Amino acid sequence: MEKKRIKLPRKFASDTAERRFWETHDSTPYVDRSKAERAVFTQLKPTTRSITLRLPETLLAGLKTAANQRDVPYQSLIKVWLAEKLEESEAR
Repeated sequence: MEKKRIKLPRKFASDTAERRFWETHDSTPYVDRSKAERAVFTQLKPTTRSITLRLPETLLAGLKTAANQRDVPYQSLIKVWLAEKLEESEAR
C-alpha cells in the first residue's frame, strides 16, 4: 500500500527557515524513497592516513629507482603496488 506524499513547500524564505522546517518535520511523508537512486560522488578523494613504515635502505633505494624510471613519486608507486598486490590476494 503506497502512502500519499505531501508536497514540499516550493521555496523556503532562507536556509535558516529550511533548517528549522527539517528539524521539526519527518521527511518520510515528503520523499518517495522507491524512486531513490544510488548517488556516486566521483570527485571525492578517499580518506587517507599517514603511517610510518620502516624499510631496509636497499629496498627503499630500489623503490626510488623504480619510481624514478616511471617518473612518479616513490610513495605513489608503493601505494599502487600495494593496491595491486591486495587485489591479487583477494582474487584468490
